[in-house]
This record gives sequence, C-alpha cells and structure tokens, in this order.
Amino acid sequence: MENKNSDVNAVARPYQTKVSFGVTSAVITSLALITGLDSIAHPKSSIIGSILVIALADNLSDSMGIHLYLESEHIAGKEVWLATLTNYLSRLGVSLSFVLLIVFLPIRTAVLCSIIWGFAVLAGMSYAIQHKSKKNPFYEALVHMGLAALVIIGSHFAGSFLIDKFK
Repeated sequence: MENKNSDVNAVARPYQTKVSFGVTSAVITSLALITGLDSIAHPKSSIIGSILVIALADNLSDSMGIHLYLESEHIAGKEVWLATLTNYLSRLGVSLSFVLLIVFLPIRTAVLCSIIWGFAVLAGMSYAIQHKSKKNPFYEALVHMGLAALVIIGSHFAGSFLIDKFK
C-alpha cells in the first residue's frame, strides 16, 4: 500500500536530497582512505584499489540500504528507484573524481588536492541545501567540513599508527 503523501514528498524534495547522501559519503570515505593510506609503500595503487572497492561494493550496499529503507516507509516505487540510482551514481562519480586526482598527480599533491576538492564539494553541497532555509548556509558548511576534518585527521593518525605497527 503506497503512502498518499509520498507523491507530495517526492515533488517537494529538492534535487539535492537525491544526491546528498551519496556525495557526502563518497567525499568522507575517499578522503579517509586517501589520508589513511598515503604513507604506505605503494600509496597510489593501494588508494586507487581501496577507493574502487568502496565505490563499487560499499556503494551498492548503501544504495540497497536506502532502497529498503524507502520501501519500508511506503514511498512510491518510482521514487525509491530514483533515490537508489541517484545515490549510486553520485557516489560513484565523486569517488572516481578522487581516483583521477590520485592517478594523474604526484601522491603528496594528490592528497592535498583531494582534501581541497573534498571540502569544496562538501561546502557546495551544504550551501546548496541550506541557502533557501532559515539556517545560515556558511555555518552549516563549516559544521559539515569540521566533522569531515575529524574523520580525515583520525584516519590519518590511525593509518600512520597501523602502518608503523605492522612494518
């Protein structure tokens, strides 16, 4: 039985809600991998391989999770599939953008450019979502980037610790 409000919700939701989960997840996961693995012996192949595995396997898992969640909320079938597909494609696209940076730039430059790119994507997404609301979009972008920074810093130190521990 479909929820009669689902069609209203589908129309009322801005485009950003269809990609915001995937984009945010791809940015934070990719940056965590990049900063956590940048000091290993062969960082380019390890980072690229890790991002691709996450971009394909974990992305599919998250997309299916979103799909099942929306179905459990009795959202219309077309809306469920649109959310599933846009999440998968947005996350895949953002993940591949990080792979391109790692492939074409020296590793230290790629890490720095990846962090800048990731924060720019998060800030842009945050601003796009918040600019029409009563919330301050710049404050919200700073909060989101601050949380991402905690993940990145934690991943960097965890990666460095584990690499040193198991050399």
